[in-house]
Amino acid sequence: MGSYLFPLIAVLIWSVNTVVSKMAADSIGAAEIGFYRWLVAAVLFTPFLLPSIWRQRADIRPLLPRLIVLGMLGMVIYQSLAYYAAHMTSATHMGLIGSLTPMMVLGLSTAMLGQALSRGAVLGCVLAIAGVALVVSSGQPATLLTQGLNGGDALMFVAMLAYAVYNILLKRWPMPRLATVQLLYLQILVAVIAQLPLFLMAPRTGLNATNLPLVGFAGIMASIAAPLLWMMSVARIGPGRSSMFFNLVPIFTAVIAFMALGEPLAAYHAVGGVLTIGGLLLAELWKQPLRAPRAAATA
Repeated sequence: MGSYLFPLIAVLIWSVNTVVSKMAADSIGAAEIGFYRWLVAAVLFTPFLLPSIWRQRADIRPLLPRLIVLGMLGMVIYQSLAYYAAHMTSATHMGLIGSLTPMMVLGLSTAMLGQALSRGAVLGCVLAIAGVALVVSSGQPATLLTQGLNGGDALMFVAMLAYAVYNILLKRWPMPRLATVQLLYLQILVAVIAQLPLFLMAPRTGLNATNLPLVGFAGIMASIAAPLLWMMSVARIGPGRSSMFFNLVPIFTAVIAFMALGEPLAAYHAVGGVLTIGGLLLAELWKQPLRAPRAAATA
């Protein structure tokens, strides 16, 4: 049961960071916070991890292509596009699109990892998405059918698709010679290097008393604590089960926004929360395969 605390706490941190992202949109550029958050994480990690990385450089060298792909998907594309999306769409839409991650991971796990589908996983995913749709549509899910994707929605969709692929590759490309924290540190270095040109070319606001706490939270909690917890979660319970916790992001975000920003809560938040959590439990508890094994089916 303790393994499920890893994705739960990680998702809680990222939910707080969704509110932080919206706050940051008015006080710092997307390219700036996207670069600074990973720079903060790299600076904090380097004194402790660089010596061991240097000692293992012979083991790491053949892994560099995979590390670059993971860093680009999980740190650069996913995290950075979310900041740009925050400038063009609402947190509500960001939460809805984020909730599609479990379905993406489920489909990719079946195709790439040969993971068998269970009835609970399929029905639980549908139930959870229904709960999320109820929340993000303010209790009127039919209105979602009349709204097309704006630029921010499209960016967020690409971000979550990148993170779904990241989760699959994280499971498919085990690197047993690297500790989890070393794997994260190397991906952070990829993010710093990859985002430096964009940071230098983009207009900059600069750090100030208003945005510095936001950068600090993004650099420490959202860039170090949450990814570490998430990588441990994927290693322990797999990408499919871990990604189901993304359905809680809109629920957590609504509660955090209510507490931090005074945004109102309504009955549909409670109903949607029950549906979402019910979907998570259904996926975990109902393990019956969607299709019976061939031998059993012909017996």
